[in-house]
Amino acid sequence: MAIVELYSKRQKRLRGEVSDVYQYTNLPHNFRVQVVQIIIEILGKDYGQGTKSGNIYAAINSTLCREYGVFTLKERAGSNFEAVYDFFLGTSEHEKCLDIIELTFKHILHTVAEEPWSFGLDDEEPQQAIDELNVRFRESEIGYQLEANELVRVDSQFLHSEAVKPTLQLLGVNPSYQGANDEFLSAHEHYRHQEYKACLNDCLKSFESLMKSIHVKRGWDFNQNDPAKKLINGCLVNGLIPDYMQNEFSSLRALLESGIPTIRNKEGGHGQGHKVTSVPEHLASYALHLTASTLLFLAKCEESL
Repeated sequence: MAIVELYSKRQKRLRGEVSDVYQYTNLPHNFRVQVVQIIIEILGKDYGQGTKSGNIYAAINSTLCREYGVFTLKERAGSNFEAVYDFFLGTSEHEKCLDIIELTFKHILHTVAEEPWSFGLDDEEPQQAIDELNVRFRESEIGYQLEANELVRVDSQFLHSEAVKPTLQLLGVNPSYQGANDEFLSAHEHYRHQEYKACLNDCLKSFESLMKSIHVKRGWDFNQNDPAKKLINGCLVNGLIPDYMQNEFSSLRALLESGIPTIRNKEGGHGQGHKVTSVPEHLASYALHLTASTLLFLAKCEESL
């Protein structure tokens, strides 16, 4: 269903009430209702197991019960749909709401999008549902977006649109970059759960994996155990980055070498000793967006060779 520009929405924008500052723990009731409406529009009603939609609702309910270690999400529910989405509408645990959104839309992406006609849909409708979900997140000023089958946290819509989203799109369609893509998504998952040290570790892994993939793709000599510094050197001496750019930006090597690897090594990569250390959220955010920009830059350089 198309997003309707209601009078009240336009007035909110005119009054400056629409913000690019997001929150992450409050999923308002009207937002949850909108999500359920999108799901019903795509999957239809639950007519029980044996039907395509009924099988999806049953799988979602079964997965959640198993992972949460419960026998049921709602006592005496009349259907799998009722059990899952009544729980979704009523729970105070925002991360479980996000679980349900992500799990449901993974089924929409992997099952419905493969055979949309069997659900009475056009080819474009599953993607339109995802697009609407992301709009509803933004309208409610909730800092998440569904990208590459997973919910990722958004700190700035500009950074997300210009760095994170194109990076995920570029890595996701290239089988050579599967390792880097998985690790970058893992970094986002750790970030969403406030596991900032693990986030930094996966940022570096993704950075190194991309460079290794480029070396393999281009037949450049390297060792699987090479650290980031050697891999960066391999990219430079083999002409991944044009000479004119290396000369113009004399600090390019220093930027690459002292960016992601240094942040990770100083904050998350070694034993912390006798004193427990913590990685601040703003540093993890910076590393995540720096990684996105670097991955995108290197992948685009490889494309242009």
